[in-house]
Amino acid sequence: MSKTNAAAVSNLGALDAAHHLHPFSDMKKLNATGTRIIERGEGCYIFDNHGKRYLDGFAGLWCVNVGYGRKEITDAVVRQMNELPYYNTFFGTTTPPAVLLAQKITSHAGPNINRVFFTGSGSEANDTWFRMARVYWGAIGKPTKKAIIARKNGYHGSTVAGASLGGMKWMHEQGDLPIAGIHHIDQPFWYAEGGDLTSDEFGLKMARQLEEKIDELGEDNVAAFIAEPIQGAGGVIVPPATYWPEIARICKARNILLVADEVICGFGRTGHWFGHQHFGVEPDLAPIAKGLSSGYLPIGGVMVSDRVGNVLVEEVGDFNHGFTYSGHPVCAAAALENLRIIEDEKLVERVHDDIGPYLAAGLKSLEDLPIVGQVQQVGLMAAVQLAEDKATRKRFEDKEKVGVTVRNHCLENGLVLRATGDRMLFSPPLVITHAEVDQMIDITRKGLEHAWKVMTA
Repeated sequence: MSKTNAAAVSNLGALDAAHHLHPFSDMKKLNATGTRIIERGEGCYIFDNHGKRYLDGFAGLWCVNVGYGRKEITDAVVRQMNELPYYNTFFGTTTPPAVLLAQKITSHAGPNINRVFFTGSGSEANDTWFRMARVYWGAIGKPTKKAIIARKNGYHGSTVAGASLGGMKWMHEQGDLPIAGIHHIDQPFWYAEGGDLTSDEFGLKMARQLEEKIDELGEDNVAAFIAEPIQGAGGVIVPPATYWPEIARICKARNILLVADEVICGFGRTGHWFGHQHFGVEPDLAPIAKGLSSGYLPIGGVMVSDRVGNVLVEEVGDFNHGFTYSGHPVCAAAALENLRIIEDEKLVERVHDDIGPYLAAGLKSLEDLPIVGQVQQVGLMAAVQLAEDKATRKRFEDKEKVGVTVRNHCLENGLVLRATGDRMLFSPPLVITHAEVDQMIDITRKGLEHAWKVMTA
């Protein structure tokens, strides 16, 4: 770094505080403590402006699936920039990367999903299917089917429709949400809410709340049910085995669209190309983003089943929806190269057969600690539930404090994890090595031991 650049970097914190509003942040508190400035990434590591190295146990924000510094992707971006930096997909036009990416995505989505509508993010993808579902029902003569059922503590983005679909009250409190027509049922969080029921009993009970809500609203008024295969931001909550088959049965029997939010679960994170494949269900619509480009450039979309897509093509006429950057050629080129890497390096298979089970074993070893109440893991998506008394599933009263205590201790020791209340979340790049998993488990163990001392002092 040149002296000029070094001087500029030293002032970045002040400039950030003066001019940059961060997402999901209390800016007064953040400006008082200062931001951490990340300068570069390499493999599974990121480096701050002081040269400190961190193992990124969260893949950026659930998204850097192929790791940092993949020159193949940056080269593909440069080639496309030089050839065609931008053109839209409105007015009867397209670009080669957009076409090829749509084909590539659907080649992994199963036989009944053959179309993609491109967006710029996962939030936009959720806004898109929301409109698409209502348009679909109107086109086939059922215009009253407009209501959407979602889950409490689900997360579907932060646009007005996305935040409304999500079931997080603290988000709804800002902006007078949710918007009309969106309803929520309970989440399948057995550890916290299962009581004396077995996991399987609880899974069926939670799934059948969907049928109860359909009856309450009237089947002719319900358009769709939306859920993440595994809840991400809500705490990597893996539903009981009985949950998704029953949800799929209800959606089919009651004639409502099943929407699987694959923004986090998609593109190999669960050891399958998509999370719904792990649970053996077939959605009618599926928003995607994040791992689609490994975060190298912003791109999202909605995978559309033939059931919905054929109606959109044959019956709707103009679908009056879209974005300036829908199918952006440079973003699509980055995503294409990212998917080529995932295919050629067999990263989905690696997560399923090798590094996923290796992470599971490492996390399982933490269960000997008194503070660990439960470990949940699918592929490279996992959570460690913290507990005050693991025998009774009693949680700490100050859930935020215990989670932040673990997170901060890990961060000080060179590991990035996420704390959602009293659940420690793991979502490392799919290319993480056995040695790096060992490092992650070792630092996590020390963070857990530290938090136990703090919370029981």
